[in-house]
Amino acid sequence: MQRALSRLSSEQFDLLIIGGGATGCFTARDAAMRGLKVALVEANDFASATSAHNSKLVHGGLRYLRNMEIGLVRESLRERRYLQRIAPHLVRPLPFLLPLYNTGFVERTKLGIGLTLYDLLSFDRNHLDDPAQKMPGHRFISTSEALAREPVLEGDGFAGAYEYHDAQMYSPERIALECVIDADAHGAAVANHVAADRLLMQGKRVIGASMRDGLSGEAFDIQAKLTLVAAGPWADLFLEHAPGKPAQHKLLRSKGIHLLLPQITKSALTMEAGKGHFFVLPWRGHTLLGTTDTEFRGDPATVAVSEKDIGDFLGLVNNYLPAAKLTRAAVEHFYAGLRPLVDDGSGQTYNASRRSELVDHHADGIDGLLSALGGKWTTSRNLAEIITDKVVKKLGVKARYCFTDNTPLPGGRFDRFKPLVKGFEKTYPGISTMHHLVHMFGARLPLVLKDAKVADLAELGQSGDTMAQVHFAIRHEMALTLEDVVMRRTSLGQFGPPRNLAKVADTMGAALGWDESRRWREMDSLAPIFKTSG
Repeated sequence: MQRALSRLSSEQFDLLIIGGGATGCFTARDAAMRGLKVALVEANDFASATSAHNSKLVHGGLRYLRNMEIGLVRESLRERRYLQRIAPHLVRPLPFLLPLYNTGFVERTKLGIGLTLYDLLSFDRNHLDDPAQKMPGHRFISTSEALAREPVLEGDGFAGAYEYHDAQMYSPERIALECVIDADAHGAAVANHVAADRLLMQGKRVIGASMRDGLSGEAFDIQAKLTLVAAGPWADLFLEHAPGKPAQHKLLRSKGIHLLLPQITKSALTMEAGKGHFFVLPWRGHTLLGTTDTEFRGDPATVAVSEKDIGDFLGLVNNYLPAAKLTRAAVEHFYAGLRPLVDDGSGQTYNASRRSELVDHHADGIDGLLSALGGKWTTSRNLAEIITDKVVKKLGVKARYCFTDNTPLPGGRFDRFKPLVKGFEKTYPGISTMHHLVHMFGARLPLVLKDAKVADLAELGQSGDTMAQVHFAIRHEMALTLEDVVMRRTSLGQFGPPRNLAKVADTMGAALGWDESRRWREMDSLAPIFKTSG
């Protein structure tokens, strides 16, 4: 898979998608699989912003029941199952404990009723072939059992916990990338590091966009019958420059930070915290604390984690989970993301709906332009289906029905995960990081190992990644910068400053023709990722 720059600049497309996050990547896959001629461009790299900087959960939204968003919860639970089905190597069940502290009978009963409704709304959760993917219903566990399982729950007034299940992504970035790989395989023209400067107009109709190659600086136009803006937290800002009357739909940007620490629990914890909540999530041998929820009004490109952010969040966690005794020194890594929420006028980010919205800008006096606002990872596939249905209708063409809900992603084309791992261990003996590699690539792993040298299969760092992945990313996965490889094609930078960075930079430089100056610039560009903003 390579950047299709010549196609993008010379062909006319049915649909141009601006934005390569979860929504854009799923839509490119759906539309291409239905036979549409699709172009997908991303200003940075696929899943490099909001779609990477999240809690790595695929969940039904238990707390949405408080707002009576029954439809959103049901949609989310259904889509959770679909993601388990199409990406079984990347989406797996995760048990949660909802601890009860000083909880009276009435509140405990309310929680029990809510979890019962959650189970009922996920009535089809076990319609999956792999037994390891199935989820039991909720149950109450006693104080002694809960503390034996998770001693960190010890605290005043602790009175047991409810257990329920949701799912977790091993690597959100890899899910988005596999959507792009599948879109490319079905004829889509895709490119990362290509930014949309402005929309192209013919009268009051959008006919594409003017683009700029972020690597070469060259400008070119993409012609398309319909254009979709799926730019996450940048969407409404980009649309402000569109002709016609101002768009009526605005976004509320919510900043959420996450902290990575040594593992303190085996189960995930959903912790009530005053009027909010936070998660304590086991993830790949570590604990991920998430997330804060504060309104953000600056340039989305400047979102960062400050020392105050870290201190405040640790203080919150220690207040509600004192047995954890977390310190700043324990924080191994941190990151911040922006949730693009559809602005309901309340100005409140925590209680704002996580629903998505598809806007046809015909009402704003512009034809040929759609925008996707809001939403979340869990429901991205369904939003893509809604978008593609709309595109097919507006184009007036005959197209196949959507089948992305039961068609596995390229790496997900296998029956059961554990037998897959065992089979690869037998075929490729002696690879210490095999379990990690199967999670990252699934059924595609033989492509990675086909030409790999033995020396390239040694673990590079605590992430479990290898040089074989680096070589594969350069040759076949459109990795063009050091950040692309370190933060998204592999997980080398997701546990703090990566080891062997110079070795990876040397390998990329040799393959992509970097001079010494470019090599140092690439290494320097990673520094802000691992430093707080103040």
